[in-house]
Amino acid sequence: MNKYIFLWLFSVIIAAFSQVLLKVAANREYESKLREYLNPLVITAYGIFFLSWALTTWALRHVAYAKNSPVIEATSYIWGPLFGVLLLKEKISKRRLLGMAIILVGILVFCI
Repeated sequence: MNKYIFLWLFSVIIAAFSQVLLKVAANREYESKLREYLNPLVITAYGIFFLSWALTTWALRHVAYAKNSPVIEATSYIWGPLFGVLLLKEKISKRRLLGMAIILVGILVFCI
């Protein structure tokens, strides 16, 4: 298996993590609109998004996009809620769990 697929997967994972950082920042109160957008959490999250974009671009130079894209990008629907549970102590509804299970089954079917 191409090592760049793992780099691409890593970029999807860190993009999901940066979304959680943005959610944390959005749930806080700020004294001004400027502080709402220019604070360490938001700047870090966008920095991680930029890193994710750069890693994805680099990985896509070495990976067959059409063959791997459905699987790699679909994992983002798993990582986001997973980070929400682990870092924000969010609850996952039964409906969302079912959706995540269907995505995992789809990934397995596509890979086999």
